[in-house]
Amino acid sequence: MTAIWRNDGSGWKTLSPTGFPDEAALHGLVEEAPQLLPLSGSPRLAVVGREVRLGSGYADLLAVESTGRLAIIEVKLAKNAEARRAIIAQVLTYASYLRGATREVLEHDLLGGYLQSRGLGSLDDAVTAVVQDGSFDPVGFDAGLQACLADGRFRLVLVLDSAPAELVHLVGYLEALGSLVIDLVTVSAYSVGADRLLVPQRVDPERVEAEVPQSGSSAKAKGETTHGSAAFAAFVAMMTEPKKTAALKLLNWALDLEAAHLAHLVSYISPGGFATLLPFVVGEDVGLLTIVSDGYVQVWKSVFERRAPDTLRLVESAIAPVQMGQGKAVKDLSAEVLEALRAAYQEAASQKR
Repeated sequence: MTAIWRNDGSGWKTLSPTGFPDEAALHGLVEEAPQLLPLSGSPRLAVVGREVRLGSGYADLLAVESTGRLAIIEVKLAKNAEARRAIIAQVLTYASYLRGATREVLEHDLLGGYLQSRGLGSLDDAVTAVVQDGSFDPVGFDAGLQACLADGRFRLVLVLDSAPAELVHLVGYLEALGSLVIDLVTVSAYSVGADRLLVPQRVDPERVEAEVPQSGSSAKAKGETTHGSAAFAAFVAMMTEPKKTAALKLLNWALDLEAAHLAHLVSYISPGGFATLLPFVVGEDVGLLTIVSDGYVQVWKSVFERRAPDTLRLVESAIAPVQMGQGKAVKDLSAEVLEALRAAYQEAASQKR
């Protein structure tokens, strides 16, 4: 059992969890920040639906991985009687309903309203808004999604404030039976002064995870992701002009953001011969833009709408005639454009998370 210890000057004492006022609070937290969930295999999830009608019930959240595997997420508080056994029946029922569905039915009939409400035209848009380093493979994603829907090998995610022993044993039993991928996650909340702390943990009965099958033609070699800008800078140093100068200009711009505590930087080196620098906004592992080593940026409209809505119009005016979109390339990076983008990062950093 994890304990949070605090010394207020009178000695070390354990903090008691403050919990969540209701399931909606935990539900909203998971929807807003699915990256907090410590899932097996450490996938990046893009939430693509909330309260999704599946048969006679409603799945709390649906998400998708960059491999194309769908995740069905159910959220409960331990005090809810359904947290012991009913939650398993619910998530399995939703999985059985989704099995055999087509991508068109999933994307348009089941998830279309949610995607549209967030300015996303497709599942591809949702994933690229989260996987911003250029590694997203739409062909492999489609193949993985089709296979996942066909055979029903979804990721089942159960999120609670604490896990009843009965539920832990049941999850372990189901995992031992076959190829089900089940993540049982607890999220504890603590208050320290004005700060709120979250402690997510994966309750991990021993198992071997089954991977989503991918065809040999669509499988894509993984690149290397590292914290900081050093790997990107080393890649740029090996480039030739004029792309080298353009990339260095953007690198220095990003370093200024980091120095001002407006972003934290992550480098991605692709096996395909390019690199990206990811200026993630404060408090998240997504950015308003991605810097590509060829000397341009890709902008992510859904992140602007969520983290820098007041500056969005300023940026749209600066990059015109380019239309803001998901991963839209902006190559004319004048001083005016870079200043507008910096203002957007300032707005994002000023938000209370």
